[in-house]
Amino acid sequence: MSDNDILEMESLSDAEYLEGDTELGMIDEGVVYPEEFLPTYHSIKEGSKVAKAQLTEFNDNPDSLFFNDGLRRIDFILVYEDEDKKDFEKRHTYARRKRRREYFEASLMKMGMELEATRSVVDEKLMFVKVHMPWDVLCTYAEVLHIKLPIQPNDLSSRPSPWRHISFITKHFYPNEDLITKETDFFTAPFEKDRLEYFYIKDKDLFFTPAMRSRMAYYILSRAPYEIRGNIKKFGITKLLDGSVYKAAYPLHDCRFNVKSNEEDCPNERFLLYNEWAHPKSFYKMQPLDLIRKYYGEKIGIYFAWLGFYTLMLSLAAVVGLGCFIYGYKTQETSTWSKEVCNPEIGGKIVMCPQCDRECKYWRLNSTCEASKKLCIFDNYGTLVFAVFMSIWVTLFLEFWKRYQAELEYEWDTVEFLEQEEPPRPEYEAKCIYERKNPVTGVKENVPYTKCGRCVRVSVGIGTVLFWILLIVASIVAITVYRLAAFFAFSARLRAQELQPLKEYVTPQMATSVTASLISFVVIMILNVLYERVAIWITDFELPRTKTDYENSLTLKMFLFQFVNYYSSCFYIAFAKGKAVGYPGEPVYLLGKYRNEECDPGGCLIELTTQLSIIMGGKAIWNNFQEVLLPWVKNLIFRYCTHVASQKVIPRWEQDYELQPMSKLGLFYEYLEMVIQFGFVTLFVASFPLAPVLALVNNVFEIRVDAWKMTTQFRRIMPEKAQHIGAWQPILQGIAILAVATNAMIIAFTSDMIPRLVYYWSFSVYPYGDHASNTMEGYINSSLSTFNTSDFSEQSRPMNASDSITTCRYRDFRYPPGHPRQYEFTMYYWHVIAAKMAFIIVVEHIVYLTKFILAYVIPDVPYAVREQMKREKYLTQVILHETNLKLVTKRLKPVDDETFKHIEETVSKDIELDF
Repeated sequence: MSDNDILEMESLSDAEYLEGDTELGMIDEGVVYPEEFLPTYHSIKEGSKVAKAQLTEFNDNPDSLFFNDGLRRIDFILVYEDEDKKDFEKRHTYARRKRRREYFEASLMKMGMELEATRSVVDEKLMFVKVHMPWDVLCTYAEVLHIKLPIQPNDLSSRPSPWRHISFITKHFYPNEDLITKETDFFTAPFEKDRLEYFYIKDKDLFFTPAMRSRMAYYILSRAPYEIRGNIKKFGITKLLDGSVYKAAYPLHDCRFNVKSNEEDCPNERFLLYNEWAHPKSFYKMQPLDLIRKYYGEKIGIYFAWLGFYTLMLSLAAVVGLGCFIYGYKTQETSTWSKEVCNPEIGGKIVMCPQCDRECKYWRLNSTCEASKKLCIFDNYGTLVFAVFMSIWVTLFLEFWKRYQAELEYEWDTVEFLEQEEPPRPEYEAKCIYERKNPVTGVKENVPYTKCGRCVRVSVGIGTVLFWILLIVASIVAITVYRLAAFFAFSARLRAQELQPLKEYVTPQMATSVTASLISFVVIMILNVLYERVAIWITDFELPRTKTDYENSLTLKMFLFQFVNYYSSCFYIAFAKGKAVGYPGEPVYLLGKYRNEECDPGGCLIELTTQLSIIMGGKAIWNNFQEVLLPWVKNLIFRYCTHVASQKVIPRWEQDYELQPMSKLGLFYEYLEMVIQFGFVTLFVASFPLAPVLALVNNVFEIRVDAWKMTTQFRRIMPEKAQHIGAWQPILQGIAILAVATNAMIIAFTSDMIPRLVYYWSFSVYPYGDHASNTMEGYINSSLSTFNTSDFSEQSRPMNASDSITTCRYRDFRYPPGHPRQYEFTMYYWHVIAAKMAFIIVVEHIVYLTKFILAYVIPDVPYAVREQMKREKYLTQVILHETNLKLVTKRLKPVDDETFKHIEETVSKDIELDF
C-alpha cells in the first residue's frame, strides 16, 4: 500500500472508513461491508505502520525471498499502481479500484495471510505487496487441498535401470547428478492437521515446497472477497487483475537464471534448470523431470514428460522413416517404370494429351522424367511397410505412454488427485442475474442465463464454428481454382520455347503444387490468427462456469478448426484431386468453368509430399521463431523503457515483474501445436516418410525452446496439479484410429502401388501387357489410355496443334477409340478398384486387430507401481487405524494391557486382509 494510503487510513476512524469520503472512493452505493471487516481493518492499519517502516529499511539484497525481517518467506507477489501518483482528475476514476484492493487485502489478512508493502526502486508509482502464509495457515489449506506429503521413506527396492551395465556411457546423457541430486523416495498420504506427528517433518520451513506454498496462496487469493453487493459476493484475484485493480500477481523465481543466489539456504533450482535443461549445450540430455515438477508443478511437469516421451518414441519412427527414404533414393534409378518414362524410345515417343483447354499443348511423357524419379523415392514398397509400421508404432506410443504416465502419477502423488470444486470464473459471476434452484443441493443460486438463454448461446457458438469451417472449405475451393488457373498458365509457358532449359526439372504440376502449397500455408496462418480470437469470443459468450469447462470448450473448438484448417488441403490432394477428371473428349469442369486438374502420370503422391513438407516445415519454423523472438524482444523493450542507474539494486520481485507473464492458455497452445504435428506424422506418413524425422528435429528444439522461455523470459508459472494430459489423450487416440484408414487409403488411391501390384501379379490370369513374365516391363504403356485427337470438342481442342498427331495418351484405364465400348472403363480398371478396396479392408482389419491385441496385452499400470501403490495404501490405513484406536481408547474406560493388545492385533489383521 502507498504511503498516502496508509496516512489516509490511519487518520480515519472505523466508522469514517466505512461511511467514508466518496472522493477517495471509500464507499460505494449498494456495497455491504460485513461487521467482521472492522477488526480486520484495525489489523491492516496496525500492520501498515510496520510495512511503512520496513519500506525505508530495504536490505539491498537482490536475491532475498523473505520479508524485511528475513524470517517470513514470500509466497506470492501482488503489484498495483499507486493511484495517488496519478493526475487529480483521474483520482475519482481509480477510487473504486483502491477500495476493492484495500478490502481484498483486509480479507487476506483475516484469512490468516501476512502482507508487507514496498515501493518500487524503478518506478515509484508501482507498489509490491508481499504475501506470506504462516505455518498454521499452510497446514489448514494443505488439508483442504488434500496435498499428499511424506509419512516414511519408501522401503521397497527400486527397479534397477536397464542401462546400469553401460552407465559409464549413459551418464553423459543425463543431468549432472552432483548438481541435481536424487531426492529420497517417500510413501505419502493426504495431509491431516490432527495427525501431524505421523508425517515425516525434519524442518517446518522445508516441509512444504515453494510450489506447494504458492499453490495454496493462489487458492486463498482466488477465494478472498473484495466486494459484497446485495446478495452477490465478488471474490478472486483473477477479476481484480482483469479490472486493473492489480497489475500482476505471481510467485517468485528463487534466483536469477544465470547467477546463483547469495542467500545461504536458496536451492537455486532455476539456475540448475537453466544449466542442465534449458541451456542449448544440454540439448542432448534427458530432462530433469522431478526438478521441473518440483519447481513448476505437476501440470508443467506432465507436459514436458509427454513431450519428451513423444520425442523419444519419434526417434524410432525417424530411423525407420529415414531408412525407407534412403531405400527409395537408392532405387529410384533402378525402377523399371521410371526408366520407361525417361527412356527416349518409350517415354520420348509417347505423346500425352493436353491437360487444359485450348492453350495447353501436347507434350512428351519423358518431360516428367525428373518428377518420376522423385516420385520413386516416396512411392515404393518400403512406403507400404513403413505405413503399417507407423500404425503399430502409434499404438505402442499411446500404450507405453499410459504406463509411463501411471509411473509419474505415483511418483508425483497424483494417483488419487481430488479435483476440488472450482470456483466460478469472474466473468461468469459478473453475469449472474437470474435465480434458480440447484437440482443437487436444493439451494437457490444465481446463474447468468435461463435454460432458453443457454440454448441460444450454445447454438450461436455451434453456428459460428460451422460458419468458419465453411469459410475454410471456401478457401480450399479458392485455392483449387488457383491451381486450375495456375496450371493453365504454367502449362502454356513452361512448354514454351523460352523456358526450355527449365522444363526438364520443373513440370506444370510441380510449379502449381509448390506455389499453391505456399499460398495455402499463408492462408492457414491468417485464418489461425483470426479464428483464435473468434474461438475465444465464442467461448466467452457461452460463459462456461469454471476454468476447466472453459478450457475443454475452447479445446474442442480450436482443435476442430485447426484440424480442418491444416489438413483439408492435404485431404483434397490425397483423395479428391485427379479422381474426377473424365477423359480428353469429355472433361469434368468445376463450377461449370474450370477444368478439373489431373495428377502426374505417376499419381498425386509427390504433390501431397510437397504440400506436407511446406506446411509442416513452415509451421515449425514460424512457431519456434515466434516463441523465441517475441518474448525476448518484449523483455528487451521493457528493460529499455524502465532502465535505472546501475548503482540501484533491483530486488527479486521487481526482476520477475520485468519478465513476461505466461498466457492463461499458454500450455494449451503448446499441446495444440504438438497434437497438430502428431496428426501430420501419423495421418499422412505413407506419403512422406521423412515426417517423423522433421518432427524429431523440431521437437528436440521445441523442448529446449520451451524450457528456455519458461526459465529465462517468463515469470514463474503458477504451479498446478494435473493427473494426466487431460482432454488431449482421447484426441490422440482418435487421430491414431483415423491414421490407419487415411494411410491405407493414401496407398490405395493416391499412390500408384496397387495398379502396379495388380499388373505384376495378374499376368498369368489377365495378361494386361506385352511382358512375358512377372515384371514391370510395359507397365507405363499399359497404364495410359489412347485418345483420338479428332474426338476433341471445340471447347477443349488445342490451338495451333499439328495435324500429324492423330492420337494422344492420358492417364486412365479406358478402351481405345474404335472399340465397341470406346472410352468406357476396361476390366483392368475394375480389377484395380477391387484390389484397392480389398487392400483397405485387409490392412485395416489386420492393423486394428494388432492394435487391440497390443492394447490388451500391455497393462496401463506397471506391476511394480501397483505393488508400491498397495504398500502406500496399507501404511496409510495403518496410521489411520492406529490414530482412531488411540482416540477411542482414551474416551473409553481404562482397559488392561492384554485387552488393548488384543484389540490392536485384531485391527492389524483386518487391515492385512484388505490387501
